[in-house]
Amino acid sequence: MYYPDELIEEVRTRNDIVDVISDYVRLQKKGSSYFGLCPFHNEKSPSFSVSRQKQMYYCFGCGAGGNVFTFLMEYENFSFMEAVKFLADRAGIALPEAEYSKEAKQRADLKASILEINKIAARYYYVQLKSERGVGAHTYLTDRGLTEETITAFGLGYSTKYSDDLYQYLRGKGYSEDLIRQAGLINTDERQGVYDKFWNRVIFPIMDVNSRVIGFGGRVMGDGKPKYLNSPETAVFDKSRNLYGLNRARTSRKTYFLLCEGYMDVISLHQAGFTNAVASLGTALTSGHASLIKRYVQEVYLTYDSDDAGTRAALRAVPILKEAGISAKVIRMDPYKDPDEFIKKSWRAGI
Repeated sequence: MYYPDELIEEVRTRNDIVDVISDYVRLQKKGSSYFGLCPFHNEKSPSFSVSRQKQMYYCFGCGAGGNVFTFLMEYENFSFMEAVKFLADRAGIALPEAEYSKEAKQRADLKASILEINKIAARYYYVQLKSERGVGAHTYLTDRGLTEETITAFGLGYSTKYSDDLYQYLRGKGYSEDLIRQAGLINTDERQGVYDKFWNRVIFPIMDVNSRVIGFGGRVMGDGKPKYLNSPETAVFDKSRNLYGLNRARTSRKTYFLLCEGYMDVISLHQAGFTNAVASLGTALTSGHASLIKRYVQEVYLTYDSDDAGTRAALRAVPILKEAGISAKVIRMDPYKDPDEFIKKSWRAGI
């Protein structure tokens, strides 16, 4: 989509650079400029300068600089057009609609509908966790050492023991059975008919880099199988191209990621202050994962489970990361099983 230069300039002038960057960086006025800690490299003394007069930013430490568009492109990893659309929306400027083919419009509409229904489902699961029905699941999470703040921050939830609760709830909201199925939230068979994909499970909403719910993971309560279950691939969810926790880790501004195997590993690490932890979604690391990681960091520390399977998975991941130009190192968790256990038993003990 092409926008005239006059429209691009209007978007730029309607978004004061100091106001925009202040949403990301704490700025203090010094003379005619504003200064803060650079979001593009680690520093202790503010060397990041923003000029309202020039509508430009510049870091005297790392040399990063540009205008309001380039800031968002660097910080949010937006394309230029994504930055334009974001700022136009912020300023209340209506951009011309792109002309889609009928098929492209249908795909876009389906994605929007699935994102909408996923958001509602995530909220439903969260409410169930906080209800009397979710006491057991809530106790499971707090027994695993999670605080209420962490449970809320990651939007954790619970799918009840009733196998069609969510389905009935969404149908009551007016969503069609076909759309609910395309969102990956129900299954159908001849014996049971329609039933929820997830039931009697702690729910981990999976979000994209923009914190939109694209799928779910579920950990069974009790002895059911499988222990962990993920959403199937849908129009918005491709597990080989998404990482759990990336929506939070990308804003940590660390120069490396801690790459884990599971949801609880990521959550425990974040709660302990390691906010640059991510995990692949129940699948081996792929080149798609590596390309995604490369957008944010150049270095990865693999913190997989310390058993033989985890070690083999880590060794398989190293060449995939290196092929993408990422430096990779393996951290052994021995004598602990995984990062979650390490945090519980050693980190909190002050080791």
